[in-house]
Amino acid sequence: MQVLDELALAELDKMVAHTEDVCGLNCPLPILRTKKALAKMSGGQLLKVLTTDKAAVTDLAQFAKQTGHVLKAQVQKNEYMVHYIVRRIDE
Repeated sequence: MQVLDELALAELDKMVAHTEDVCGLNCPLPILRTKKALAKMSGGQLLKVLTTDKAAVTDLAQFAKQTGHVLKAQVQKNEYMVHYIVRRIDE
């Protein structure tokens, strides 16, 4: 998990094209909703995903790796996690 300071997080937040809030949902729903959100986005756009399911940390990292998307950061925020995923560029 990448550690970012508040300034770096603020810069990432400025680039977010879409936010998907899946708080309260458990596996596999966070992955399915993330996949659906990314499918609607253009290559290179940044998706912000909010989760409370502890398994989502590893699940989203594996999902990004297996599908060619880029997991930029995962940040703990009080009672939820924030995941930043860059949509792969399809050729």
